[in-house]
Amino acid sequence: MAQLDSKIPSGPLADKWRKHKVESKLVNPANKRKYEILVVGAGLAGSSAAATLAELGYKVKCFVFHDSPRRAHSISAQGGINAAKNYQNDGDSVYRLFYDTIKGGDYRSREANVHRLAEVSVNIIDQCAAQGVPFAREYGGLLANRSFGGAQVSRTFYARGQTGQQLLLGAYSALSRMIGAGGVELFSNEEMSDLVVINGHAKGIITRNLNTGQIRRWSGDAVILATGGYGNVYNLSTYARQSNATAIWRAYKRGACFANPCFTQIHPTCIPVSGDYQSKLTLMSESLRNDGRIWVPKRKEDCKKDPGTIAEDDRDYYLERMYPSFGNLAPRDISSRAAKRVCDEGRGVGETGLGVYLDFSDAINRLGENVVRERYGNLFDIYHEITNENGYKTPMRIYPAMHYTMGGLWVDYNLMSNVPGLYVLGEANFSDHGANRLGASALMQGLADGYFVIPNTIGDYLAGQKPGSRPPADAPEFKQAEDNVRSIISRLLSVPGKEPVSHYHKRLGQIMWTYCGMARTKEGLEKALQEIPKLREEFWANVKVPGSEATLNQSLERACRVADFFELGELLCLDALTREESCGSHFREEYQYPNGECKRDDEKFAHAAAWEYQGEGKPPLRNIEPLNYESVKMSVRNYK
Repeated sequence: MAQLDSKIPSGPLADKWRKHKVESKLVNPANKRKYEILVVGAGLAGSSAAATLAELGYKVKCFVFHDSPRRAHSISAQGGINAAKNYQNDGDSVYRLFYDTIKGGDYRSREANVHRLAEVSVNIIDQCAAQGVPFAREYGGLLANRSFGGAQVSRTFYARGQTGQQLLLGAYSALSRMIGAGGVELFSNEEMSDLVVINGHAKGIITRNLNTGQIRRWSGDAVILATGGYGNVYNLSTYARQSNATAIWRAYKRGACFANPCFTQIHPTCIPVSGDYQSKLTLMSESLRNDGRIWVPKRKEDCKKDPGTIAEDDRDYYLERMYPSFGNLAPRDISSRAAKRVCDEGRGVGETGLGVYLDFSDAINRLGENVVRERYGNLFDIYHEITNENGYKTPMRIYPAMHYTMGGLWVDYNLMSNVPGLYVLGEANFSDHGANRLGASALMQGLADGYFVIPNTIGDYLAGQKPGSRPPADAPEFKQAEDNVRSIISRLLSVPGKEPVSHYHKRLGQIMWTYCGMARTKEGLEKALQEIPKLREEFWANVKVPGSEATLNQSLERACRVADFFELGELLCLDALTREESCGSHFREEYQYPNGECKRDDEKFAHAAAWEYQGEGKPPLRNIEPLNYESVKMSVRNYK
């Protein structure tokens, strides 16, 4: 059984991070040059971590399966980044950001980690502004803010509708500087395929070059995974098509616990599905909910009408009606379920009936179209490009879709997994968002982990490792891991099948969305746990992977990733079945209040569930980390 020691510092909540930094062991500057750190991933968390660790003097190798870090999925976070700087003078504070995040996550996140996140958020904005990130500014020159879901203050900093892209360019510039200075070696088109564990410690990785097929061994003193989330297990999602879970899944199979896999977020403002030909879904940023009003017709018979012909009195602004305190800025999980509810009543719009309107007519009348264009112009352009509709003239159509994963590898306060020497940053870990993430907090966590947390915590581990003692890449454990990777590839290429990988990914996604999507039931989850193993067996018997492993082979890439998704999907459903409560984005229909809100069971489930791999064909072991709240009281969320 894994030992889950969260290593939360003692003392008052507001003092824990400062106290922890003071008490942590340090590595002297001369010795830092003797340690080599392997960073997997080069999005916001990976790039910021690699650059900052190199600035401190460590030798860093950074691996990214893209041709450039600028292609990382972090660019897709459009709306903004939260920080408690209170420029608006509207009552915000570090504590309020902390409390909103705890509440937004439905009291299923680790209190100490969330408070630290709120503390360092203030520094992130200064760091990024100094790098030249072009944040929007008020007339007087101060950085501008807007509101996001789950908050009653304006704390979201933004760069029009491309905040993630601009922040990533800032982190990439810091990374590029350290590449030029020789502190970081960057390896592009290099995908991690396995983790090497020696004497219980993470000491290396195995990678496959996606252009040449070459499999290589890399030895290090510590390994950092910053590889994003696993939402593409659902096939259709807002993730970049290549986003995958292979790095964290292979680490799970080497002993790292996987925490809360069933905490998967549905985003309420996506362009609705239009057909089974789609490879992904497109997100309309939550920032649009600042000025857009969401509604459906009050009467079913009006759903096919031109929205411009439906009178104001015949419109149901259902979020404003149901949650008057937060209105259209209710948290994502609540807004998503509300949209599903009105569509289930037969009041959805669009050809499929699975859509609601996001209407900007009031904002345009109040502010003028030019102001709306200035704030959100590129988002309207994206909508027009995909739907050929003018969002300024006709309300946008939106519907919830898979967007983010709060679950991930279990980590302690230092962001180290239960495997010593293996650190996990950003969306790849589980620590900060509980059962539901508030909008604009993903960018905040990624940069907090990379710029401010890991540089202060990794030294505590490395100080206990003798400088220059990392194992040679010809150690037996490296050979065993490499042989495992080659075995998986060989097995996939040798299947005499007929169906492409996409065929099975779509079918897996349909099972996941139907039985483990916005709403879940015991009966549905049990059915999914019967169907997934059958489909996985069919996949290994009938998938067709053409080509060779010794060259560029995208079919092979996808096959390796989908093979992992089958196993992860099964664990996700098992976790959802075991958690007999509703909380945040995990909505079990059996556990709800009469008004349709989540019914938590704090007595039985106020903990993180950390699943431990037990071997092929054996059920995983469910470990728990109790969630103890010292500063906030668990209560029923109320956004009304």
